[in-house]
Amino acid sequence: MLSYLHAFHAGNFADVQKHAALTLALAMMQAKKSGIAGFDTHAGSAIYDLRSEKARKTGEADSGIQKLWKAREQLRSEDWRPVLDVMAQFNAGSGELTVYPGSPAWFRHFLRAEDGLTLFELHPAEGEQLADWASAGRARVLRQDGLAGLLRQLPPKQPRLLALIDPSYEIKSDYRDVAETMGKAWQKCRHGVYLVWYPVLTSGLHEQLKDAVRATAVRKVLCSEVHLRTPPERGMTGSGLLVINPPWGFDTRLSAMMNDIAGPDALNLSHGVEWLVSE
Repeated sequence: MLSYLHAFHAGNFADVQKHAALTLALAMMQAKKSGIAGFDTHAGSAIYDLRSEKARKTGEADSGIQKLWKAREQLRSEDWRPVLDVMAQFNAGSGELTVYPGSPAWFRHFLRAEDGLTLFELHPAEGEQLADWASAGRARVLRQDGLAGLLRQLPPKQPRLLALIDPSYEIKSDYRDVAETMGKAWQKCRHGVYLVWYPVLTSGLHEQLKDAVRATAVRKVLCSEVHLRTPPERGMTGSGLLVINPPWGFDTRLSAMMNDIAGPDALNLSHGVEWLVSE
């Protein structure tokens, strides 16, 4: 199914959690000099106009990244600094944000000479925009299924790996497919760091993903979830991340970041973190 467009949802509360975690993982991994192979399995179009018709139709950024931006002076964790720096780079002035970078842009911003970046996108229009954007920098775009594509690329030539896996889950089989992919990827590259995003839904379908991951051989899986304090009656009530092989101390630092934005004057959510699968 190729109907999903992230432009309708760019900068929402789930993006805030996902890209905060991605930025933190990159910063912690880059404390070491050895190269990192970055992979984004569902890359989208990289840059989103928050004033576009699609973005304004849902207005999801208003209760997500716009809230964070307004509360930026109250953020206590220093780990927000790289996030704010990226947002400032894409947005001039101090008013409301007009541009939101998707995960490829977050990845590329932090690329070092020794790192690599591979982006997968199957949607024709999204893939074309992504390829145009990637032509200006060091990123390889593969217009193919990201789950199968990731497995074909493992193990990478760089000594370390950071992969973001975040399908839309419009197709119910995505939950099972993601878990199966994780099991196979872990066998090919057990030391890799994998960030697996999923929506927390009123239907409870996300529990299928967690159960399926538990059933694999994958070890050391951290689970981070945020839940809206005033959730909608239908659809997404929260956002989750499974982090395989998180850097030491990642859980504490991510929790501090999420606690900063939990209040009613920010994103008005709760955050919990636990080990889904231990070592």
